[in-house]
Amino acid sequence: MTQPPLRAADLLARRLHAAGCRHAFGMPGGEVLTLVDALERAGIAFTLAKHENAAGFIAEGVHHRDHAPAILVATVGPGAMNGVNVVANAFQDRVPMIVLTGCVDADEALTYTHQVLDHGAVFAPITKASFTLTAGGADTVADKALALATAPRNGPVHIDVPIGVADAPVADPQPRRRHTPASATSLAAADLARARAWLGAARRPVAVLGLDLVQEGSGAIAQAFVEHFSIPFVTTYKAKGIIDEDHPLCLGAAGLSPLADRAILPLFRAADLVLCLGYDPIEMRTGWREVWDPDTQNVIDIAAVANDHYMHQATMNVVAHTGATLEMLAQGLSGRATWPDGAPDRVRAELHAAFPADEAWGPAAIIAETRAAMPPDTLASADSGAHRILLSQMWRCPEPRALVQSSALCTMGCAVPLAIGMKHAAPDRPVVGFSGDAGFLMVAGELATAAELGQNPVFVVFVDASLALIELKQRQRQMPNRGVDFARHDFAALGRAMGGRGATVRSRAELRAALRDAREASCFTVIAAEIDREAYDGRL
Repeated sequence: MTQPPLRAADLLARRLHAAGCRHAFGMPGGEVLTLVDALERAGIAFTLAKHENAAGFIAEGVHHRDHAPAILVATVGPGAMNGVNVVANAFQDRVPMIVLTGCVDADEALTYTHQVLDHGAVFAPITKASFTLTAGGADTVADKALALATAPRNGPVHIDVPIGVADAPVADPQPRRRHTPASATSLAAADLARARAWLGAARRPVAVLGLDLVQEGSGAIAQAFVEHFSIPFVTTYKAKGIIDEDHPLCLGAAGLSPLADRAILPLFRAADLVLCLGYDPIEMRTGWREVWDPDTQNVIDIAAVANDHYMHQATMNVVAHTGATLEMLAQGLSGRATWPDGAPDRVRAELHAAFPADEAWGPAAIIAETRAAMPPDTLASADSGAHRILLSQMWRCPEPRALVQSSALCTMGCAVPLAIGMKHAAPDRPVVGFSGDAGFLMVAGELATAAELGQNPVFVVFVDASLALIELKQRQRQMPNRGVDFARHDFAALGRAMGGRGATVRSRAELRAALRDAREASCFTVIAAEIDREAYDGRL
């Protein structure tokens, strides 16, 4: 059989496949038909979503399981613009994403203006780079995009693909060796000696573990390090599970709940050594700004990139591979008991008391029942809203990326597509997506995508007919209730209408039964958990 001619779009797709990409998501238009065809020919399955923004989150969900760059495909004009939110999310949440948009050819755009706008200018502030594909440089553009997207810190890269360029015949180039970032440290000998002296002398050390550790695959090294030196630690939400959260040194995730911060932050202020290990403070709220004092405390910040955020300062800044640096620091040093006053144990007890799971019914009861009913290896996603704050404190993760969320941009409507993406990449793992009712309404159309893919994730919706977190802030500021309320809708019926199952629950027993049925179902299940208004008061 005669092989079809090689096109520029084929070169691009082959490079993406060679980087481990096997899935792409989006909504095609006439301008990306060749691109979609090239992806499929290269072995990258294209899945139609119902909206480009959700398509990007589905792609991110896949990335969290297969670790390959996510691929979002959008057509010219409105298609590309629909993806702006999820691209900005990938930029702030450090998700390696290749954003492929179709565009009309340059000569055509001189006189044809319908739907034509400067995609590169739109995406430039929210991507690491924006390229326009050329026929002669298709492989080079692809390689550059992949290298940038996966370099510390990860992020999205945009490639605009003109119609004529996608179809342009090209010669098969010689294979190019892809650049692999080095994992060496840049710690000078004098600084190494000083840091090791601080570590050896510390009696009250504490650490915050961040996303860099996850992206480096340095979890085992970090665990050995904190165990050897008896260092209690917190994680950011993106790093939840980097060490099993049931570990005796783990104080959970931090940075979003004022209730949790009241227990945790005094420990950092009392520490004689603060270790920022792969810590990216873009996830943190203002309460974590300038928590420690590098003039009176020894603070070592080891990160993938230089500190240009100024959320905190350090006594010593190390821009390096965190895991390799920890191995250098620990070499030859003996561990010892720390915190003789038992402060971390008191913090742990305070956190446990602050987030009780024994309420008769409410958001905490929903989280506790779901965690108890679902297997330990359950993958979960969380939407933005009041439920996310509570969930992030209560949901225990035995591994990284077991609870995914938009924790930097904090965009609504992400939980459903993230859950679909994780289930797509890990069909044998149980998956549950937690959404507020407002966020769920934003993306309810993607239930059809779950049905079309034959998936059986569980979608738990906290139903209180309000933008609960915003309404709570209104009341705290003694402002009148405006613009935060909406009707109570039949979410269970919506699930059934979209090809799945649905249940409405108002008690622990009803939720337990619905979860049992959902685990045995071959299709997705929407569980609408109705709670009282103001159910989050005093919980966050």
